[in-house]
Amino acid sequence: MNAVEAIILNFEEIRRRSIKVWESVPADKLEWKPDPEAMSIKEMIRHVLDSEHYYHLALLNGGSLLSYDSPYDNREFTTVREELAVAAPYREKFLATVKSYAAEDLTNLKIDRSDVGYVRSLGDMLMRIAYHEAVHTGQLLDYLRTAGIARPRVWD
Repeated sequence: MNAVEAIILNFEEIRRRSIKVWESVPADKLEWKPDPEAMSIKEMIRHVLDSEHYYHLALLNGGSLLSYDSPYDNREFTTVREELAVAAPYREKFLATVKSYAAEDLTNLKIDRSDVGYVRSLGDMLMRIAYHEAVHTGQLLDYLRTAGIARPRVWD
């Protein structure tokens, strides 16, 4: 397995586990949040999916976007499965882009996000993207515990 294949495996494993968590949430609990300033469960799911699309465009751009039109704006969240169906083509394009990189691109290509405080190699940026989703999946597990909702086994 080369470095790019390992990165793809990481993205796929994180998403598989995220989906286990997301699909475990009863429909009547999707609006739950631990406090008024927090994202609700459905807002966090949407945030993860939308962020991946933004990050994909940022990778293609070589850095942060000057403007971003989210495909999720003005779209009502209905079910987790529907959100995943809407996100599927964006996910496929994102993974295809990652698969298109050569091992040397991971070090040689730079992603300029100096507007938010960093410029990183492509490899570092890909790990940051994966970490973003993993952190939010962990947050949702905590949400479920706090809300008294059964948590799925993600460590299979």
